[in-house]
Amino acid sequence: MIRQQMKFGEWLMLVTLSLLWGGSFFFNGVAVAELPTLTIVLCRVGFAAMALFIFMKWAGLAMPMDRQIWRAFLWMGFLNNVIPFGLIVWAQGYVTSGYASIINATTPLFAVLVAHFATEDEALTLLKVAGIMLGFAGVALLVGPDAFAGMSFYLGAQLALLMAALSYGVAASYGRRFRQLGVSPIATATGQVTASTILLIPLVVVIDRPWLLPMPGSGVVLSLIGLALLSTAFAYFLYFRILETAGATNLSLVTLLVPVSAIAFGVFFLNEILLTRHLIGMMVIGLGLLAIDGRILQLLARLRRG
Repeated sequence: MIRQQMKFGEWLMLVTLSLLWGGSFFFNGVAVAELPTLTIVLCRVGFAAMALFIFMKWAGLAMPMDRQIWRAFLWMGFLNNVIPFGLIVWAQGYVTSGYASIINATTPLFAVLVAHFATEDEALTLLKVAGIMLGFAGVALLVGPDAFAGMSFYLGAQLALLMAALSYGVAASYGRRFRQLGVSPIATATGQVTASTILLIPLVVVIDRPWLLPMPGSGVVLSLIGLALLSTAFAYFLYFRILETAGATNLSLVTLLVPVSAIAFGVFFLNEILLTRHLIGMMVIGLGLLAIDGRILQLLARLRRG
C-alpha cells in the first residue's frame, strides 16, 4: 500500500531530485548546440549506466538476471528515457529551457490520470486535480513571460514536450512493478539506463553516425558528464526510491519543483534578481503540493478546531 502523504525524508529526496533534473534543462541547452539529439541521449544514459555499474560493483551488489525483470527494464527505459529524453532534447532546439520546463510541469496531470486507472491505491480525487492545477499555475507565474521571448511557437516542439510529459506519467505507474518484483532502487536505476543504452545504440549508429561528427567543445563534454552522473545516475536512484514508498502521483510532483530549482540556481549562482512573481509562484506551487499531498485538509481542520 502506497502512502498518500510523504515523510520529511521523501520530501527532501523530491527537492534534491528537482535540483538534479532542473540542471538537465541547462545541460541539454548546452549540448544541443553541437550534438544531435540521439547522441546526447545515448551519452546521458550510457555514461550513467557505467557509473551505476561501477558503484554496484564497489558496493558488492548484484544485478538481477531474471528475463522478466530485464523485459521490464527495457519497457521502463523506453518509456522513461528513450522517448522523453529524445523528445525534450529535440524540442529544446526550438524553444527555451523555461518554456520546456513549463510544458514538462504537465507531467503530474498525466501521472494522476494514468495512476487512477493503472493502480488500486492512487485514485483520482478533486483535491489532487485542484492541487495539480494550482501547481501548474504557479509554474507559469514563476517562469513568466521571459520563457516565450524571442522564439516562434513551433507546434512540433510543443507536441513533443507534451508527449514527453505523457511518457513520464505512464512510466511512473509502470515503474511501481519493480518493488513487487523485489528489485532494489539502485538495481532498477542501473537496469533502466542500461536497457535504454541497448535500445539507443543501433539508432545512433544508423541515424547520427557519431564517428563523422566533429569533436565537441569542453563545455559540451562537461554538460554530458553532468547529465549522466548528476541528472541521470544519482537522480534515478532517488526517483525509484521515492516511487517505491510514495507512489507515482507524489513522485510526479518533482516536475512542479524543477522551475523553482532553476530560479534558485539563478539567484544564488548567477546573481539573478528574485522578483515578486517568483515568490508568488513559489507560494502557489506550495499550496498545490499541500493539496495533492492531502495535508491541506488536515491544516484546515486544525484551524477550525483551533
